[in-house]
Amino acid sequence: MQKNRLEAFSDGVLAIVITVMLLEMKVPSGSSLEGLRPVLPLFLSYVLSFLYVGIYWNNHHHMMHAASTVNGVVLWANLHLLFWLSLLPFVTGWMGENHFAAVPTALYGIVLLCSAVAYILLAYALVAASGADSRLRRALGRDLKGRWSMALYAIGIPLSFAAQWLAQLLYLAVALIWMIPDRRIERVIRDEHH
Repeated sequence: MQKNRLEAFSDGVLAIVITVMLLEMKVPSGSSLEGLRPVLPLFLSYVLSFLYVGIYWNNHHHMMHAASTVNGVVLWANLHLLFWLSLLPFVTGWMGENHFAAVPTALYGIVLLCSAVAYILLAYALVAASGADSRLRRALGRDLKGRWSMALYAIGIPLSFAAQWLAQLLYLAVALIWMIPDRRIERVIRDEHH
């Protein structure tokens, strides 16, 4: 099967996720900087979620570029990932509106963890469709970054009930780790061309 429709659909869903998150932010009343104070938690949660959507979009693009084919299992695995990412506007809004309270912060971490698991399942499905000796399999390697990310989410979720700010720092740390470009896929594709 062709990858183009899967990529176009995924791009569209992620664009809608960002749009919905932005629409959740209310325009403050008043024209002073003091009027921004009530919307600051929602804005900060939006920035974090925007980073996550951007990270997933970027890595999804690279992974699909390295994949040679898709099948029905890949399509469902991709929908599974999009399901979890589509929940980001809800948990982002709830967490921001409630000033990073424990339960919304924990649920935010659960959505991040489930998104990470879904992404790895998509990667496994793509490798299975492309073959064990595919360039995608070589590029993914042991995926230590992905494993560390899931571990930090798993720590952050229960930590939300003891110290929400520490959980938030863990979620931010994972985003910052992934903002550093992951060159594994680019390297394998470049090496194939040489």
